[in-house]
Formats: sequence, C-alpha cells, structure tokens
Amino acid sequence: MSKRIFSGIKPSGESTLGNYSGGYRQYARTQEEGEAFFCIVDLHAITVEHDPAELHRLTLHIAAMLFATGLHPDRSTVFVQSHVTAHSEAAWLLGAVTSFGELRRMTQFKEKGEQQEFVSSALFVYPVLMAGDILLYQTDIVPIGDDQRQHLELTRDIAQRFNTRFGETFTVPNGVYPEVGARIMDLQDPEGKMGKTGSTEHGTVLIMDPPDAVRAKFKTAVTDSGREIEHREDKAGISNLIEIMTVATGETIPEIEARFDGQGYGAFKDAVAEAVIELLEPIQRRYEEIRADEPELMRMLAHGAEKARSASAPTLEQMYEKMGFVRPQ
Repeated sequence: MSKRIFSGIKPSGESTLGNYSGGYRQYARTQEEGEAFFCIVDLHAITVEHDPAELHRLTLHIAAMLFATGLHPDRSTVFVQSHVTAHSEAAWLLGAVTSFGELRRMTQFKEKGEQQEFVSSALFVYPVLMAGDILLYQTDIVPIGDDQRQHLELTRDIAQRFNTRFGETFTVPNGVYPEVGARIMDLQDPEGKMGKTGSTEHGTVLIMDPPDAVRAKFKTAVTDSGREIEHREDKAGISNLIEIMTVATGETIPEIEARFDGQGYGAFKDAVAEAVIELLEPIQRRYEEIRADEPELMRMLAHGAEKARSASAPTLEQMYEKMGFVRPQ
C-alpha cells in the first residue's frame, strides 16, 4: 500500500514567498511519493474574527495557488475542508481523548489569544480539528511548516491515546520539514516569520507581487553589520536572504556563499530579487489562467471533495463503532 500524505493550508491571507517555501513547494514534491490529500482548511479560518466575503475569496485564491504551484488533480486530492463533513464529526469525537491541559499549552493559542479582546472557543479547540483532518486519512506523512510542529505532536498523542483506549484505529503520522527555507523570515524583521498574517507589509513578498514590487522589497531588506555573504546565527538578515536564494535557485548555502564571496550586500540583494522574480513568473501566469476559469476550478474542487469523502468515510465509521455508538442500519 502506498504512503498516505496530508497537509492543509488556511485561507487567511494572500499567499507569500514564505508560504511557497514552507508549504506549496513541499506539496508539489510530496504528491509524487504516494496518495496525497491537500485541504484548504476554511473551518480553521473562522477561529478568529473574519470577513465572510474575504473567506470566500481567499478560499478560491488558495485553491488556484495550490494548482498553480504544481499540484495536479489527477495525482492529488485537493478539496475544501467544509465540503467534507467528516472533519467536523471527527473533531468532536477526538475531543473526548484530548485534555484541557494539552490545549492550554499550545503556543499558538497563547500568542493569538493575547492579541485579541474576544477569544473564541474555536481558537482553543482547533488543534483537535487539525488532528481530525490528518487522522481521517490514515496519514503517514504530513509536509508541514516549522511552526506547526507542536500541533503535529499533539495529533500523534491523540492518535496513540485513541488507539490505546479503543483499539488500533489510526496511523500515527510523521512530519516532513524542509531543511532549508522551512521558515523564511520577514525582510524588514529577520526575527519574525514571513507569513500570510503578522508580518510587515514591505517585508513580505507576495507570490503575486509584480517584478518592481519584488525588487523594491529586497532593495530595502534589513541586513547586518559587515558585508560578508555568510550564513551565520549572528547574521539573521543576510542568512535569511541566503535561504531565500536557496529556495529560488536550488543551490546549496555553500554554493551561494562561494558565488557571492566579496560582492557585498547591495549586489546580493539585487541578485536574490531577480532569482525570486524568475521563480514566481510561471506560477503567476498559471494562477491567472486558473482564476480566469472559475467553473473549472470549482469542478476540480468538487472532484477532490468527492474523493476525500470516500477516503475518510471508513475511518470515521470505525471511530463511531469503536466508541460504542449505535449506527444506522
């Protein structure tokens, strides 16, 4: 039996270079390794206050971006989370084997909760929904961003606890993290992650940014004292640019350090910008083609949801039966 792969992406903002590095490019690679499921987790997007029109728009934006960055509907199951009701059902059932203490320790809940006046119960329990997302598909591999390690460890704990209490039901998944570029940082704040939310406007490169915008953002990128192109812990700014270059060109860190030895920061920032522009251009072209044919995009998502419902149904039924529920005949 081939390996099962699952990962989800939240429709909470415009797609960035950080999303490409930590998510999209991994998805395209891992779809070749087995039976792959990629989910637009729109139910996760309502854990904080949201604009309904933006949720609708961003869900379609993420769907188009998944296909534009390399996913193929014949090789991967791409679907919207709310189109498969098994996810919500599994989350409720798994809540019975998840402790309050575990959820209270989640770093992202603490960080996001501190930023909001109204903290929803959904924000507190959404790691259980994430566990359901993954476990429903008997997932072996989860290609995931570095910032989601804690949630995946909770998913593994939930799976093992359910298996112990009710009998073997779930595959216990493993995370796959890119060694380089897993967490691209904000160009203006190298200590902060470049993501769909929370990063600075001028320090965030959007996948759909035009070339001049990309050049402008890299030209003003924060670097460090000195002028050596070296990847070091005490040189967060230049190290971040080097990692971005590895993502854009496929070169190793030593190869980049050698190629730009003695050239200084200005020339290096210009070179990184041009490499990123070259990386993004075909993605942008493909994205525009997909968004121009929305009926076809909806058809692909409907096809993915049908496949996901079929794949998740046996696991959900096992959960109900093993927990003692009377099932309809």
